[in-house]
Amino acid sequence: MSDFQTLISSVKSCNMCEEHLPLGPKPVFSIHPESKILLIGQAPGTKVHATGIPWNDPSGDELRRWLAVDRDIFYNPEIFGIMPMGFCYPGRGKGGDLPPRPECATTWHDRLLASMPKVKLILLVGSFAQRYYLGERMKPNLTETVRQAKEYLPEYFPLVHPSPRNRLWMKKNPWFEADILPVLRGKILGII
Repeated sequence: MSDFQTLISSVKSCNMCEEHLPLGPKPVFSIHPESKILLIGQAPGTKVHATGIPWNDPSGDELRRWLAVDRDIFYNPEIFGIMPMGFCYPGRGKGGDLPPRPECATTWHDRLLASMPKVKLILLVGSFAQRYYLGERMKPNLTETVRQAKEYLPEYFPLVHPSPRNRLWMKKNPWFEADILPVLRGKILGII
């Protein structure tokens, strides 16, 4: 078995935070050594947990619209690697899903990133990914970080989460659709 396959098997069988997961461990991710674009989101929701397919929900539909790619391109791991901050469904809190479990990123991200040497762009979807990868380079809030997305190129492209719950954010920030998405689509097209 190759080193890559051994690593993937290790992540898929991970159960280090099992006691905190209401639906049990079921790591959901999709990467390949040839991945060109890496998508780092939050954590799977219940629909994704049930199917085991990342972004297989209304948020994923919206994200694919933003990226201007169809499901075939999006789910081709040689093009898009998909690696959330928390690999398993974290459970529900008062205002929605709980934050991603912190163990995943600190345990697996560096090793998985090292296995994808051809990644040209990392999409940071939501504040958890942005905080982890941008750190002090983040702006005072997510909106300003996303507004200044070009500042983080060529390595990173921060995005708001495409959840239907963020429709109000989209209405309040029309610059995202008008100014940010064309840049994002251009970068994606240039890579694929």
